[in-house]
Amino acid sequence: MTRLYDNHNHSQFSFDGKLASVETSARAAAAAGLGGICFTDHCDLYVPAMKAEHENLVPEQFDIKAQQTEIDRVRGLLPGLSVSKGIEIGLQKRCREQIRAVLSAHGFDQVTASVHYLEDTDPFWGGYYKGKDWKTAYGHYLETIYEEMTWLGDFDVMGHFDYVARYAPYPQCSIFYRDFHDIFDSMFKYLAENGKALEINTKTYQDYHGRTPVLDRNILLRFKELGGEAISLGSDSHNPERVGDKFREYAEFARSCGFTRLAHFENRKLILE
Repeated sequence: MTRLYDNHNHSQFSFDGKLASVETSARAAAAAGLGGICFTDHCDLYVPAMKAEHENLVPEQFDIKAQQTEIDRVRGLLPGLSVSKGIEIGLQKRCREQIRAVLSAHGFDQVTASVHYLEDTDPFWGGYYKGKDWKTAYGHYLETIYEEMTWLGDFDVMGHFDYVARYAPYPQCSIFYRDFHDIFDSMFKYLAENGKALEINTKTYQDYHGRTPVLDRNILLRFKELGGEAISLGSDSHNPERVGDKFREYAEFARSCGFTRLAHFENRKLILE
């Protein structure tokens, strides 16, 4: 485990990436001594009305051609750094055919599959949690990820499985394997059998209004036990200051759980080093 790659970053091509650019974040990765950075800009093909009300957004499909042209330019400036072309595709049942069309129309180094919106709500703005206890809210989110990622199949990294815990109003601010072992086992078997990566998204493990989610060691141990090999580190950065955030800490955490190599992707091919 010699070089670390930040496999989840947002740039000026994401709706919420105005504080970042491909070049400034790539230079931050080089300065931090990372082996590479992947730009997985947001592509959610439906925005819930309640989110649009708060943020005045239309569907978040970024200009893929422009992003990839800019990545090519920055690669020429930083030849010692791997700068990769990615996408964070927002999984939503109502957009399945649109999602397939986007992925088939473009080439990427990495496709990250994530869930941001469900039940016509956005957890960031709180609507998703109304009328649910913590176990129902977290469990339904995990089940939605599993249903949509197994439908899609065409992805490399399962993104931020614990996104739903970041913004939750409950005292239970972390997701533990013991509480959702059945759905986690199904997820992990699928990822392991299909050579896909489980993401450690370091943005989750910071203070949110006095609550700090933690990564349950048993999640990584069980993934390993079920045959999982690929752990992907992602900062989920939206500004260059967060590129590679806490990577040494979580690389060591993964190593302590038996993962001696970490994953990144080039031209959709899994690389472990």
